[in-house]
Amino acid sequence: MKQYFILIFAFLVLYFFKPFFLNSLLPIPSDTIVGLYHPYRDLYAQTNPNGLPFKNFLITDPVRQQYPWKNLAIQTEKKGEIPLWNPYNFSGTPLLANLQTGAFYPLNVIFFLLPFQYAWSLFIVLQPLLAGLFMYLFLRNIKLSQSASVMGALVFSFCGFSIAWLEWGNVLHTALWLPLILYSKDKLLEKLSIPFVVLWVFAECSAFFAGHLQTWFYLAVFASLYLLYRIFEKSREEKKQFVSTFFKKLLPFIFILVVIIVILLIQIIPTFQFIAQSARDVDVIGFTQAGWFIPWQHLVQFVIPDFFGNPTTLNYWGVWNYAEFIGYVGILPFIFAFLALFRRDHKDSYFFITLLVLALLFALPNPIAQIPFELQLPFLSSAQPTRLLFIVDFCLAVLCSFGFNSFMKKQKAAFLSAIPVLLVVLGSWYIVLSKYGSISSQNMVVLKNNLIFPTILVGGSIILLGAYRFVSKFKQSELFALIFILFVSFDLFRFGLKFIPFTGKEFLFPNTQTLSYIKENQGEYRTMTTDSRIFPPNFSIMYGIYSIEGYDPLYLKRYGELMAAQGRNKPDISAPFGFNRIITPHNYYSPIINLLGVKYVLSFDQNLSLKKIAEEGKTVLYENQNAFPRAFFVNFLINSQSKEETIAKMFDRTVNLRTAAVIEGSTSAGQLFSNGKAEIVTYAPNHVTITTQNTGNGFLVLTDSYYDTWHCLVDGKLTQIYRTDYNLRGIFVDKGNHTIEFTDSLF
Repeated sequence: MKQYFILIFAFLVLYFFKPFFLNSLLPIPSDTIVGLYHPYRDLYAQTNPNGLPFKNFLITDPVRQQYPWKNLAIQTEKKGEIPLWNPYNFSGTPLLANLQTGAFYPLNVIFFLLPFQYAWSLFIVLQPLLAGLFMYLFLRNIKLSQSASVMGALVFSFCGFSIAWLEWGNVLHTALWLPLILYSKDKLLEKLSIPFVVLWVFAECSAFFAGHLQTWFYLAVFASLYLLYRIFEKSREEKKQFVSTFFKKLLPFIFILVVIIVILLIQIIPTFQFIAQSARDVDVIGFTQAGWFIPWQHLVQFVIPDFFGNPTTLNYWGVWNYAEFIGYVGILPFIFAFLALFRRDHKDSYFFITLLVLALLFALPNPIAQIPFELQLPFLSSAQPTRLLFIVDFCLAVLCSFGFNSFMKKQKAAFLSAIPVLLVVLGSWYIVLSKYGSISSQNMVVLKNNLIFPTILVGGSIILLGAYRFVSKFKQSELFALIFILFVSFDLFRFGLKFIPFTGKEFLFPNTQTLSYIKENQGEYRTMTTDSRIFPPNFSIMYGIYSIEGYDPLYLKRYGELMAAQGRNKPDISAPFGFNRIITPHNYYSPIINLLGVKYVLSFDQNLSLKKIAEEGKTVLYENQNAFPRAFFVNFLINSQSKEETIAKMFDRTVNLRTAAVIEGSTSAGQLFSNGKAEIVTYAPNHVTITTQNTGNGFLVLTDSYYDTWHCLVDGKLTQIYRTDYNLRGIFVDKGNHTIEFTDSLF
């Protein structure tokens, strides 16, 4: 059988990424780097004094999180090491345990074959391509036509959820495995065979290793319910003892699932160990906050995606974040999905309709959706329900395929299914023309302009539906199927390309004079900024610059508490901390800043009480001459029995943190220690080597974050690491010359 429809789909995906393939523009929001932040804006100040233009201010996380994390992980793996630790942010933080790094993801192989920026671009391209191919396999396996399967593949690959998260890399690389998991489960229910066992195990593991926990959780729940549904249907069809047949069919899947869990332990253990020590329990936005759920009025975006404007045109006036609420699947696919709702002539329609309703139920603000948050259920209470759009859009894509398949075969018009869409559009025009409601005149203009194209699409859809009924008698179904697919492609591509930036490679973390100076001269010291518009957190990874700042949904709670006290300039570690996921301490004169070895300070202020080194445009570089070295000996120890006591003693003005350390879990207080020499010989992400010389017994402080997976050897002998100065590391060292090795391990 000819498979030209799937070739058409592959061509359409490549066409969407035409700016990359033909113009060498990268599907990476690097324009936000040079358009939003200093000293990059200073680099282009002569030609663009107001900053370079950038397309979408919402898309900054890919360059602030996923791209740097993946880069560090791959560079570490290329050295033959497991990427366990990130020394460049938060004064040191787990890297592998941060699931979003995706260190074990099988498709990382492309990063070993190409330069990183091009590999990342292909990594992005692969998302809609693989999502569509896997969806096509699944839909064909449940007896849909080629054209209907390609229609579903197209919708799943370029729906609102997929477009909103396309350039993050990890979200869609998690989501795209869902149809392949469903496909392999269906095949295994037909016949238990090794190839499909391997396929299921690979798909399940890949989805988890891809690196987005919440998306994976929704995927796992959906796939599990699908398996139970399929086994239920199979057991009922066989008309034998239902209960025994059901469990007989389920048992092999349980055994295979155990194998999957064992494989995943290499990532599960470090991730949940990190979560247990993180600030996730206090760093949560309240579920009563606007935008935590999808606002009811934003359901209109399923038909009119830019009803409330668009961030790329700087006229968005809806609730909170456009990208969190956009579930658009296209006008014609939405009509076909409604057709599937009305007809329900595919045997699986009820399952996908049920899951669609459940996903919407828990994504919208209502008493039932609030139950997990009222009960403070682990994980669920910190998971933003707007991400359930993944399941909503997936179900709509499948239902669209059902409706399209039915429409093409039965040759009946789908005008009835177009009525809900038509009512939404007409109702929106009524609001505009009657100036109904409390919408401002400025927003009314935005709404009016953004109604024109959806109206044309609705009209075009109705014309196509009617035209097919007329010409179907001439046996032109394949030609019209192609026309429908191209029409939907036009709709979804216009929507997607409006939101997605393609940018020049020269904008991707360019070098500046200031950053080059820090990198060449930093040695063992760290950097900070006094303004969030300068060198944002995690950018430091790309330059090998050590920073006390960081941006991550997971960060060590102890470090967050220390930074909260530092910012308040008093021993107050109570939550909330005054920051959310982004730690950017600006209190440069705090003793904690000296303790953490901050030597370089970037600022807009021309009059800081520090030594000015250089200026680059508006950015001023200062040197803090009071910064402590990364490793040093102290003369005294102060015992502490609790973290509250520790922070209080650290802020005691009679305590000099350069000569005294507050230590938890030791009884050596009052003992005088020798102040010897410590020299860092090697400093790598997973390994630190220090040589020491001391005329007496000493206590060595290493100002890296304390974490359980680190071990220390003194001359090859294991020694205990003590939690020191609230979140740092300290060890006892006997007199004499020694070689000390701090090493991170997997568990």
